[in-house]
Amino acid sequence: MVLLQAAEAEVASLNLMDMAMKGGWIMIPLLLLCIMAIYIFIERLIVIRKASYKDPSFMNKIKDYINEGKIDAALTLCKNTDTPYSRMVEKGIERLGRPMNDVLVAVENVGNIEVGKLERGLSLLATTAGGGPMIGFLGTVIGMIQAFFNMANAGNNVDVTSLADGIYTAMVTTVAGLIVGIIAFFAYNYLTSKVDTVVNNMEARTLEFMDILNEPAN
Repeated sequence: MVLLQAAEAEVASLNLMDMAMKGGWIMIPLLLLCIMAIYIFIERLIVIRKASYKDPSFMNKIKDYINEGKIDAALTLCKNTDTPYSRMVEKGIERLGRPMNDVLVAVENVGNIEVGKLERGLSLLATTAGGGPMIGFLGTVIGMIQAFFNMANAGNNVDVTSLADGIYTAMVTTVAGLIVGIIAFFAYNYLTSKVDTVVNNMEARTLEFMDILNEPAN
C-alpha cells in the first residue's frame, strides 16, 4: 500500500517539463524545429492571407482606364492595390504596344515570381514534417542502446530503475518527434492549399486582363 501511494505521488509530480528533460539532448533540435514550424506557419499565413485579398472592382477599373487611355491611372491603381495579381497586371500594362504573346509571357513571369514568394519557407515545413519523426526515432534508438547498456552493466542485478533513463529517452523522443512532424505536416498542407487558391485567382485575373486587351481587336 505504501509503495502504491509512493508510485501515485511520483506520477502526479511528473509534469510536461520533467518529461521533456527525460528526453535528453535530442529534445533540443526537436524544440527548435517545432518553434521554426510554428513561426513559418504564422508568418506565411499572414502573407498568404494578404495575397488572397480580392478587390471586386479592380478589373473593372483597369478595363475602364485602358479603354479611356488612362495608362498612368491604371498603373497607379496596380501599385496601390499591392497584391500578386495587381503586380502581374501592372507588368502587362507596362508591356502594352508589344505583341500579345510578349505581354502574356511578361505577366506569367511575374506570376511565377509571386508564387515563389508565397511558397518561401514551405520546403522547410515539408522537411520538418519528415525530419521531426526521424530525429525522434534517433532518440528512441539512443534510449534503447542506453537501456541495454545499463542492463549489461547491471549483470544479475537488473531492475527497472537501471533501465528507466534509457526507456524514458526512447519513449519521450518518439512522442516529441511525432508531435513536431504532425504539426509541420498539417501546417504545410494547409498553407499549400491556400497558395493554390491564390494561384487560381492569379490565373483568373490574367485571363480577364488578356480578354480586356483583346476586346478592341474584336
